[in-house]
Amino acid sequence: MTVTLRSLETAIPPTVLVQSEVRDTFVAQPGLTRLGQRLVRTCFDSAAIDTRRTALAELSLTDTSEHPLFYDARSGLLLRPSTKTRNDIFAVEATKLFIEAASKALAACTGVNAADITHVITVSCTGFFNPGPDYKVTRALGLNPSVQRYHLGFMGCYAAFPAMRAAKSFCEADPRAVVLVVSAELCSLHVRTSNDPDAILGSSLFADGAAAAVITARDDLPDAGPAIQLDHFETVLTPVGEEAMAWNIGDEGFEMVLGTYVPHIIDDHIVGALAPLLAHDESVSVHPYRDIGHWAIHPGGRAILDKVEAKLELSAQQLVPARETLRTVGNMSSATVLFVLKYILEQPFTGGNERICSMAFGPGLTVETGLFTRVGGPVQPAAAATEQAAVPGGQVEPAGVPA
Repeated sequence: MTVTLRSLETAIPPTVLVQSEVRDTFVAQPGLTRLGQRLVRTCFDSAAIDTRRTALAELSLTDTSEHPLFYDARSGLLLRPSTKTRNDIFAVEATKLFIEAASKALAACTGVNAADITHVITVSCTGFFNPGPDYKVTRALGLNPSVQRYHLGFMGCYAAFPAMRAAKSFCEADPRAVVLVVSAELCSLHVRTSNDPDAILGSSLFADGAAAAVITARDDLPDAGPAIQLDHFETVLTPVGEEAMAWNIGDEGFEMVLGTYVPHIIDDHIVGALAPLLAHDESVSVHPYRDIGHWAIHPGGRAILDKVEAKLELSAQQLVPARETLRTVGNMSSATVLFVLKYILEQPFTGGNERICSMAFGPGLTVETGLFTRVGGPVQPAAAATEQAAVPGGQVEPAGVPA
């Protein structure tokens, strides 16, 4: 039985954060020490990010709200709203992104309509409410009231993988199943000024966005463009790193622990983490890593991507989808790897089996991996595809980013 991701769509909020402008705002905050100012400049400038998106219009830096909650443009001060205030905004703004991404994914899946959806899996680690996102999506899209609903909460950046793996299991158990997976994260809700290196690093990286996919094993649907065959998934816990990456609830938002040692842990253990995944398929396990054409790496940060590229001896081109996603929309936690996969789907298809190795990292330190096959889509001659791929992003804009 072949389980396929048949449509993949993204959604981002309208407010754009320009990295250099946000950097200057953070540097100017009162209470920041000289070392803190230096860390802000270093983290923001080395993040390899140009722009990010936020659901908070106040963070546009020019907003003139009479009663600002996060940023007072008149004084230039970043404010300190409570966790409740942040979470109340999450319930409103995340719902919009969940519904937008889900609606787009359903509309893009040829041959599937709302009545066909049998399962909904929603994902987020940046807020909570109940009835939750799974309920909101079901109601907004007019899905069957008896649709099976699941929410994966507070898992972190790797959570899209358990969601896709669960969808695959549902489809293997029921060949008629059609699963809607939706991830939405509002990381910017938890940004705050601080001299703490972890808080500064998080402020320089994280952003808001959503992605949704329709996954099924049904073989009676028409072929319609590129899709991703979900072949295998694996999970590995590294023997060290539990204290290096964490996600905690504080009085003034959620608090990220993202130690500078994380890239070194990944460098030491990425080969071991990939071994059980690639062991499923001898056609890839006995060859160099770079022989796998596409690499969909969660861009947790520039240093992580640098370590992955060097350790696995990948080409610079194989990391373009991850680096371009990071550059244009930042790190959106669990939704980000789906943006990277969409970027790959939008590249020229040369026919045959194009393999994709994908991975994400999160608290624990947890490494989630997936081995996929890109199928379908209009075939483009190899020479033309190579020429287009030589330009970062080819002829398309990065997934979810308007031209």
